[in-house]
Amino acid sequence: MTTAICAWLRGRGVRVAPFKAQTMSNHSHPCRGGGEIGRAQVAQAEACGIEPEPAMNPILLKPNGNGTSQVVLHGRVWKTLAPRDYYAAFDTLIGEVLAAYQELARRFDVVVIEGAGSVSELNLRAHDLVNLGLVTRLGAPWVLVADIERGGVIASVAGTVALLTPDERRLFRGFLINKFRGDRTLFDGGRALLEQHTGAPCLGVFPYAEDVRVDAEDSLAVDRRPHRPAPPGAAIAIVQLPRASNATDFRLLDWAEWLTAPPPDGRRYDFIVLPGTKDTLGDLAWLERQGLAAWVRAQHAAGATIVGVCGGYQMLGETIADPDAVESTGGAAGGLGLLPVRTVLGAEKRTRVVRATTAGGASCPAYEIHMGVTTVPPGVAPFAVLDDGSPDGARAVRAMGTYLHGAFEDAAVCAEVFGVAVAPAASKAAEHAALARWFSASVERPEAWLP
Repeated sequence: MTTAICAWLRGRGVRVAPFKAQTMSNHSHPCRGGGEIGRAQVAQAEACGIEPEPAMNPILLKPNGNGTSQVVLHGRVWKTLAPRDYYAAFDTLIGEVLAAYQELARRFDVVVIEGAGSVSELNLRAHDLVNLGLVTRLGAPWVLVADIERGGVIASVAGTVALLTPDERRLFRGFLINKFRGDRTLFDGGRALLEQHTGAPCLGVFPYAEDVRVDAEDSLAVDRRPHRPAPPGAAIAIVQLPRASNATDFRLLDWAEWLTAPPPDGRRYDFIVLPGTKDTLGDLAWLERQGLAAWVRAQHAAGATIVGVCGGYQMLGETIADPDAVESTGGAAGGLGLLPVRTVLGAEKRTRVVRATTAGGASCPAYEIHMGVTTVPPGVAPFAVLDDGSPDGARAVRAMGTYLHGAFEDAAVCAEVFGVAVAPAASKAAEHAALARWFSASVERPEAWLP
């Protein structure tokens, strides 16, 4: 919804920018000017026709899986904190959030603010810097977006409005019903009941849009269902790591199966993919416990090609060490041993947008987000060469690894690696135009949304 509003306003000549004070996700993307932000805010900035920047997502929480999160502040790693320590830093963080918002508000006609989770989490109100705590500080009008596909939408909207404080209610402008399937007139009675109970207008009932795709904000939103049978010679299994990151890398592989354990029927695959992860050593240990490490090696021995991206690339090597405990409690472990490379995790994070050319000549945009340095012995073929001439990744017999997120979002790279033609993703411009039309067709009182 936020992305659609951004695209719609842009189409009406409004200078608009997105803003989400705090995102919890391991799906991030670097900004060309430096730093990283949540992938969803990158998509929203693209819908606005502007370059993403850290001010659009001043706080990014990247869960480590051990009860702590890496806190990325203004695009840079700040600290690793447990929840209570994070809440204790509220006074510092709210100041940073407000400064980031004011920077955007100074340069744009409209800033579209997205909340996070539920605005009814009363137990978190004292530390709220992303939902109505921010709204009331800014005096910003707000609307409630309710996902009817989840069920319980009437109780959700009515209950949320009933729990508002007077200041929150004063700024409340109405509610939207999102992802409605079927005949929308069937909800006319529900709409009337909600308007009666809340005393607020419904600003639109929006249909579920099968043909509109936006980048998944986090792993919970990733669609992992195979959408068609595997092409001959290209059966793909993607290992669903517990702390997988940037699963949008594989959006074009819409026939792939996501696995959390070895298939019980002993089936064989042509390709096994290990995605990125926020906790390489932790997810490597999980692979061993699940029996997936031995299964991957067995698939490789039986003829499968193993592909690793970022943390998955690190796992394919001989060793991974974390001497400074930047992603784990420290220590080292042996990798899967399918590539002759060694990785040492360090405190310095590399975040950059690049362009690369693969061994087969496919040129693609990509990006790097990682805290490891991987040593590749002389003579080992790279996965790709960057435009500055530096090598990326490594290739061996039926094994390859790369640090390049986004490479497999390119149809030519997928065709080269997996040996099968894939349909390229729709252009960003077409996606944004479709979102704007979708919003315009259902929004009520559109004049109220314009500056």
